[in-house]
Amino acid sequence: MTIADDTFVPSTPSRRLVIVVRADPVICGHSGEARCLAEVALTRGFDDVRIVTWPQDALEAAGLPLKPLDRVLPYSPGITVERPSPVGDYRVPDGRYLSGLIGRLIELFGDGVPTVAMSLYLSPHTIAVQEAVQVARRIGPAQVVTVAEAVGSDITNVVRECVATGRFGAAAHILSVYLAADHCVAVSEYTKDLIVASAATLDDMHGTTFAQQCRERIAISYPAVDSWTYLSLTDDGIAEALTRRGLSRDGYVLFLSRIASAKGVDDLIDAYAGSRSAERVPLVLAGRGPHEAAVVARIAAAGLGGRVRVLTDVDDAEKPALMAGSAAFVLPTREQPEFVETFGIALVEKALAGGGPIITCATGGVPEAVGDTALLVPQHDPDTLRAVLDEVVCDWTREQRAGAERRARAYALQFDRVAVFDRLFARAEAPAVA
Repeated sequence: MTIADDTFVPSTPSRRLVIVVRADPVICGHSGEARCLAEVALTRGFDDVRIVTWPQDALEAAGLPLKPLDRVLPYSPGITVERPSPVGDYRVPDGRYLSGLIGRLIELFGDGVPTVAMSLYLSPHTIAVQEAVQVARRIGPAQVVTVAEAVGSDITNVVRECVATGRFGAAAHILSVYLAADHCVAVSEYTKDLIVASAATLDDMHGTTFAQQCRERIAISYPAVDSWTYLSLTDDGIAEALTRRGLSRDGYVLFLSRIASAKGVDDLIDAYAGSRSAERVPLVLAGRGPHEAAVVARIAAAGLGGRVRVLTDVDDAEKPALMAGSAAFVLPTREQPEFVETFGIALVEKALAGGGPIITCATGGVPEAVGDTALLVPQHDPDTLRAVLDEVVCDWTREQRAGAERRARAYALQFDRVAVFDRLFARAEAPAVA
């Protein structure tokens, strides 16, 4: 199945939004963010909205965690998802898909339609946008404003690694491309601080001036979340979704994220083992990721096969109900060299959905996502996690749970997609028609 919505596009659009991202069916908060921004754009005068992403076979070959293809939610009419084919043959060992992506962007940018081009992830999406803009401006009447959004793995997996290994050229390239955008944003204050710190290290090593430029130019644009999907949940809808899974409301502890080492799934399993909570409610681990097999083995080794369920087929329609029905939502995310939770979109979604309290770690940008509304435990500390989990599942009163739910939802509303879109595009409007 190919995920592409070639829906209505006006013959002569007046304003265009192009978002370059790893889109559905990739399991990633930023694919959801792109969807949110695209949907709001339709209500803000953009009559041609494009999400430009990668072909399905490229996503599968990369080993990215993917949603069930037959349950990916459709986009609204007016949003077109494009997956440009690769350019070249086997003699181009890498870069074929990037060439296809850049080529299609040149075509979109070169027709003179006033356009905002937003890239989520600097590498390779911002690289592709900047390359396409340069060519489009040379060959046609391009009217393009670019917005480059840096997310966590841009820094931990690219810039910081290059700095640590002395790969000056690669680090300088990605920072230069980022700063070449008309508007530079980061998904949290923590992300900005991380960028500036990495840039400063590079400056000290090579006499460059990236840190000051980053400090002055990077604004904060928190990820956009569709609040209504969570606020519109009904008791009947939640009950129906849980019944299909053999679950009951307030009758399970939930982890819902990528199943990867940095998400702390092993700490959660160790905390759950021997807990009072394990005697009362099962643990549900929902998601896909590189550590699925290791997690299943750990569950078996702990003798928890009958108490822990691993769900690898949860789709976007089911996710809100699972969050709302949980007795507690646990994401013991931790800092690792290749990944730091630079915001925590799933935590915001859970806060909007309601249900039991959030237990997580004050890692990276998580405090910005949850404020003072979550229970924070140290990283790599299953014993403390077990104690907090038992407290909220076994000892909290109904009034405590309700109060925590109200505070979390009120805080999370600031990340509603309409508010985020309007703040971002107040400084990144498309150029006026000539």
